[in-house]
Amino acid sequence: MRKALFVLPLAAAMMLAGCVNLAPDYERPEAPVAAAWPQDAASKNAVLVTEGLADWAEFFTDERVKKLIALGLENNRDLRAAMHNVEAARAQYRVSRGQLLPSVAAVASESAQRTPRRVSSSGRTVVSHVYSANAAMASYELDLFGRIRNLNEQALQQYFVTEAAQRTAQMTVVTEIARTWLSLGASKQLLKLAQETYQSQAQSKELIERSYEVGSASLMDVEQVTTTVAAAKAAQASALRAVSQQRNALALLVGAPVPSELEPEELPEGITARLSAVSNVPSEVLLGRPDIAAAEARLKSANANIGAARANFFPRIALTGSFGYTSPELSNLFGAGTRGWSWGPSISLPIFTGGQNVANLEAAEQSKKAAVASYEGAIQNAFREVADALAVEGTVTDELKAVEELAAATKNSYDLSVVRYNSGADSFLEVLVNQRSNFAAQQNLIAARLNRATSAVTLYKVMGGGSKLAAAERAEGAK
Repeated sequence: MRKALFVLPLAAAMMLAGCVNLAPDYERPEAPVAAAWPQDAASKNAVLVTEGLADWAEFFTDERVKKLIALGLENNRDLRAAMHNVEAARAQYRVSRGQLLPSVAAVASESAQRTPRRVSSSGRTVVSHVYSANAAMASYELDLFGRIRNLNEQALQQYFVTEAAQRTAQMTVVTEIARTWLSLGASKQLLKLAQETYQSQAQSKELIERSYEVGSASLMDVEQVTTTVAAAKAAQASALRAVSQQRNALALLVGAPVPSELEPEELPEGITARLSAVSNVPSEVLLGRPDIAAAEARLKSANANIGAARANFFPRIALTGSFGYTSPELSNLFGAGTRGWSWGPSISLPIFTGGQNVANLEAAEQSKKAAVASYEGAIQNAFREVADALAVEGTVTDELKAVEELAAATKNSYDLSVVRYNSGADSFLEVLVNQRSNFAAQQNLIAARLNRATSAVTLYKVMGGGSKLAAAERAEGAK
């Protein structure tokens, strides 16, 4: 019967808990962007990538890139840190969720007291002992107004923020490995061009010097070809350095040494699939980006914080209790007549707090307004990134064709100037000018091809591609 006196109030308290939630009803703000993607002269020919964004293994078609991305997802240290941050946030959420239930602990104690004979009623020194063993419930707050539930919601949204950060890290690893791999191929191609140019100009220098020795070339020709050879040698050193730096960057992204067989020897063509559009509604597409998901999670957290601040204006009811045994003799601790229990409900009603509750509520409301602005700003920034990527995607092919025509024309001009010089129709200065123009045009051609190759990767990234976590990670995150 006495057990019931302890258990029934506890059961009633748990039934009463969670009756009211004072947080505002959450409504997702409307996206402050246009209803459709830009269709201006720059972007009208772009292919909108919205289908198949989740699976990077289907988007990238080159097996070398896919192997490197798989290595990066396993070894990249930034991605590992993001994963551990998610696990820490998940554990913190479980801590917060545990506050919704009372905590009960087994407590055993002994207390001893010595009473001097001068103050003892028996006139003798007395040493007394009290032994106890209890199941005790620590102070448990009835969440009648949703304060603890809203704090728990804040912890949950913080977990979602860290999960979005992990998705962002994964998206970055996937796309940056692909772009750096392409850049490495372009750098190797530029190095090859610089080496060939240097060798060609070094041979020209030898011919001019021999011609000068026999009087068929001037000293001016010798000085001009010398400066050109020096410039070509400097360009070769710069290209060699670029290859090394791109290789180092790729190794950092992968998180491990890159096998030589997975490196490109030149800029490859077509390492990505050309995906079709299934939606032209920006608000539908952008919500899949992890940064937008993180901004919305912060907004929901701020919304829950208002509920917690509002609950501070209402009474708090706390419960404490215990049930167990108490005896002056350890040997008789669980004997007859030693059972006891205690029950201690308490209520606290704020009357005067010096304006703290009002200030906390105002701060929470202003924080939510700031979160709304940040959420809207994140969507606008994402829209601009996609619009920029569409502008590049819509123009990069035409740009590449123009650069190819320019490179072909400069190559013909250079070949023609060599023929004219050998026939005595032009000076060697004309050969050097055309040679420099051809070298610059070939460099621009490689850069244009790199832009064309990375354009699809950039569009894939800004639309949230590669950010979907693996099924095992999603299942673990739901625990």
